Amino acid sequence: MKNKPYLSSFIFLSFALLLSLAIGSVFISPRELWQVILGNGTEISTSILWKIRLPRTVLVALTGAALAGSGATYQGLFRNPLADPFLIGIASGAGLGAVIAMSVQWPYSFWGLMAIPMAAFLAALLTVFIVYSLARVGQTIPTTNLILAGVAFSSFATSLTSFLMIRSTSEVRRALGWLLGGATQNNWTAILAMLPYLVIGIGILLFSGHALNVLQFGDDQAQQLGLNVTRTKRILLIASSLTTAAAVAFSGIIGFIGLIVPHLIRLWFGPDYKRLLPLSIVGGGTALLVSDIVARILITPQE
Repeated sequence: MKNKPYLSSFIFLSFALLLSLAIGSVFISPRELWQVILGNGTEISTSILWKIRLPRTVLVALTGAALAGSGATYQGLFRNPLADPFLIGIASGAGLGAVIAMSVQWPYSFWGLMAIPMAAFLAALLTVFIVYSLARVGQTIPTTNLILAGVAFSSFATSLTSFLMIRSTSEVRRALGWLLGGATQNNWTAILAMLPYLVIGIGILLFSGHALNVLQFGDDQAQQLGLNVTRTKRILLIASSLTTAAAVAFSGIIGFIGLIVPHLIRLWFGPDYKRLLPLSIVGGGTALLVSDIVARILITPQE
């Protein structure tokens, strides 16, 4: 019974993965999927699966997992179930970076990637640095200061993004498409580029359940229990911010997942972060996959 939530979550994730591979403008039956995996599929099915469906499925699942894991961490750090990965302005900073790249038609690429994900990722990391610098008081980063600095910088970045979109009218449609989020960077190069950051970030988060449980008692009590509060908060903020930045850079700004999935997992399975974090990560990937499948059905025959 103790492992039942994990088993159930992985069953739902596996089912969502199979549906994502099968459903689209061209339906691929389970038998055809198996034939393609064995190397005996038709040329069309093989091309669709390996070049379109599988990279898109992997990208969407990783993005959902990253956002939900970061959201659960932020909710624990701020002791607020309504916190989400974009609370300190990462989304607004990434959006500003992407729109700047579109406005100036930045020609550079990195490992074959388009300039937009690169600009968004760098801008997101720069946003984190600026917000942390503004919030810092000596060697500590008070939670209230961090939230206020994040909200202030987010407003500034959003205003500047709107200004650039007004000035660059030819790029408005493209910019709006990115800001609304999606799986446009569904290729193996993008996945391999974001994977190291997600592995490092999510790996740290998965081992932080005990620390987040202790932090729920308050900073003073956590310190008395032997937890280095300042160092723990710094590590978790950096890890969750890095994870969010990587996800946003390649998938755009996708809201709701990082807020609602950890909140629902907490309601269903309790507030223990040793369980909440892994279930949120798996649940986030599943939820975003289901959303992507529904979107594909609604806009058929487009992928």
